[in-house]
Amino acid sequence: MERWLGTLAVAMIYVLRVYYVQGFYVISYGLGIYVLNLLIGFLSPKVDPELEALDGASLPTKGSDEFKPFIRRLPEFKFWYAITKAFVVAFVLTFFSMLDVPVFWPILLCYWIFLFFLTMKRQILHMIKYKYVPFDIGKQRYTNKKSASSSGTPRN
Repeated sequence: MERWLGTLAVAMIYVLRVYYVQGFYVISYGLGIYVLNLLIGFLSPKVDPELEALDGASLPTKGSDEFKPFIRRLPEFKFWYAITKAFVVAFVLTFFSMLDVPVFWPILLCYWIFLFFLTMKRQILHMIKYKYVPFDIGKQRYTNKKSASSSGTPRN
């Protein structure tokens, strides 16, 4: 959790830098596309069930309701590391004035929002179709319970 707070701090510093300078919108757009790509990798399963269905040359050996644990294509640590590195690189790029290309930023923002919603819609439909949830919120967790004999006084 602490590392995500650090990444949030780095992202806020970048946003403040772009707001203060009033420029570098193309770099911000590129950063947004890269983060969206990382998010798709984070939300996607390592083995895509859609591609497994296309490899249908062999006989079916597994039941459709067989439990398969969700393994991400992009693990959480690599996702965090790549996002943090991307914000740091984008922040450094804001110090080079030749990269401040004049653009009408609302068009870039609208296009990014359009891409985000289209991509997320496709991803959510994929999750529903193949019945996987990439989040562990609400999933049952198994923990060790203390036995009744160990909860009392220690044995000698």
